[in-house]
Amino acid sequence: HTPGRFDKILDVEHCWLQPEPSNEIRLFIRDYARQHRLPFGDMVKQTGLLRNLIIRTAESTSETMVILQCYHDDEALLPLLDAVYAKFPAITSLNYVLNNKGNETFHDLEVVCYKGKPYIEEDMEGLRFRIAPKSFYQTNSAGAYNLYKVARDFAEIKPTDLVYDLYTGAGTIANFVARQARRVVGVEYVEQAVLDARVNSAINDVTNTEFFAGDMKDMLTEAFTSHHGHPDVIITDPPRAGMHEDVVKRLVELRAPRVVYISCNPATQARDLELLDEVYKVTRVQPVDMFPHTHHVENVVLLELK
Repeated sequence: HTPGRFDKILDVEHCWLQPEPSNEIRLFIRDYARQHRLPFGDMVKQTGLLRNLIIRTAESTSETMVILQCYHDDEALLPLLDAVYAKFPAITSLNYVLNNKGNETFHDLEVVCYKGKPYIEEDMEGLRFRIAPKSFYQTNSAGAYNLYKVARDFAEIKPTDLVYDLYTGAGTIANFVARQARRVVGVEYVEQAVLDARVNSAINDVTNTEFFAGDMKDMLTEAFTSHHGHPDVIITDPPRAGMHEDVVKRLVELRAPRVVYISCNPATQARDLELLDEVYKVTRVQPVDMFPHTHHVENVVLLELK
């Protein structure tokens, strides 16, 4: 985007953060649209045809997903998709979304898989993680592997340990550490992500995970922990807003021997750590540069009981 503008973008010839064929696909669609006079979307007027393009690449498998968002159905859409697939037959999953809402989100809309599989897969230490168009997965998959290795190292999971993975998303961390643990319980707000997490366990023959959907502050109750067991290790990876105060209070009550706190926002992490200081001390800290050339950083903190 042009600085300070949500409705104006820069015509970038090459994005150095994107692996190929991402740039080639994007430029092909741009040039095709110009040649065939397909109107680009206008964010202010909510007009045009081509609204948004998402390209997801799995570094470990070289699989590529393309999701083209359009404001409305049009007879020109399918010829465009055919041209893209003819030019780039290695695309693993080619999808489109019709979105006439006032924003770019499509989690409540149908994603149509036009060519290929409805997902791509990443490989991590022999585990396959299935990524559908609506699935959450870290943008930088190579960086994600480094991040998860740090978290696993901090957790020091033993074969007898019960692990809680809070804000588990598609269960990537839960499945990643499951081989070291007796059992892993994952909790996540987004129901589709929980379904993805269960699929990821199934396709990897991981049988010692359980996943539950719900708001964390409502899920992590005394009844929940009484039923599922008291955790030996808690891994928490909340969104930028950090953890709800009720969740932090519950962690203080649980007093798990080790808590690994992964954060994409050190400011809210520091706020939560101040509350956890009642019973925990920070023993290890490791930032991970997940987003090179930006100021964003993931920060992993190990907390142990005082």
